[in-house]
Amino acid sequence: MIPSKILKRLRVTPGRRVKLRKCPTDHVAGFSGTPLGEEALKNRALEILGKRRGELSSAQELLYANGTYAVLLIFQAMDAGGKDGTIRHVMSGVNPQGCQVFSFKRPSEEELKHNFLWRCSKSLPERGRIGIFNRSYYEDVLVAKVHPDRVDARLPEKPGKKFWANRYEDINNFEKHLYRNGTLILKFFLHLSKKEQKKRFLERLTDPAKNWKYSSADMAERAYWKQYQRAFEDALTETSTKHAPWHVIPADDKHVAHALVAEFVVKAIQDLGLRTPTLPKNERAALRAARKQLAKI
Repeated sequence: MIPSKILKRLRVTPGRRVKLRKCPTDHVAGFSGTPLGEEALKNRALEILGKRRGELSSAQELLYANGTYAVLLIFQAMDAGGKDGTIRHVMSGVNPQGCQVFSFKRPSEEELKHNFLWRCSKSLPERGRIGIFNRSYYEDVLVAKVHPDRVDARLPEKPGKKFWANRYEDINNFEKHLYRNGTLILKFFLHLSKKEQKKRFLERLTDPAKNWKYSSADMAERAYWKQYQRAFEDALTETSTKHAPWHVIPADDKHVAHALVAEFVVKAIQDLGLRTPTLPKNERAALRAARKQLAKI
């Protein structure tokens, strides 16, 4: 439904340096194949989202029935990037029994006593289920890189060029291990412009219904915008692989962002080629016998 050339452009090619200033944040030119006005663009995005949500429900059912693969969706963004909303809108049609969402905040004292992957590895989805990480172990090469003083001082290795290179390597090896064991990994960076972030912060400050979303920490982190952009560029460049690709999703337009994420997720699960499981011959015979018995009651 969305031109393949658009989807290809949003996927981070392994080994290629990411420059976020060259990545769109508003909407993708040709998102629907032809130029559209604001209202038409919204309607087209909602149409795609609606269709893909229905397909995702069917795909998730097959995923659960087969029990061969797990799916891990990772969402990262600047503050107000729309992670919660994207997860809510894209996954609204999925059976809650087959889906689990985990949000990761600043690590606790217990979590700091373990390796930086530990707290997330405990929350990985089992085969047959979709797991969603709202933030993830990538915080440890994003927030921690912008604020190296937050890295546990008890670690034997101190933050520096080699330290971060080792963390990227650890992440790549971890994700490769998951992939080899049947986990489909899709990573989404919701790419928000600084102008749009300001707009969303102002809405949180002025709209009583959104006041609860505002945190003073948001403004404090906004002052590090450039540092975060560089940290994201490094992470996207170093950890987008064939088996665990990053997707840079234009996030200024929420409707477009939702449609694009839904498109990527559905297509990736469908590409697994899952089919309705076929029962062994002896179990099919047992079903026939059960039907005959039930018909007599």
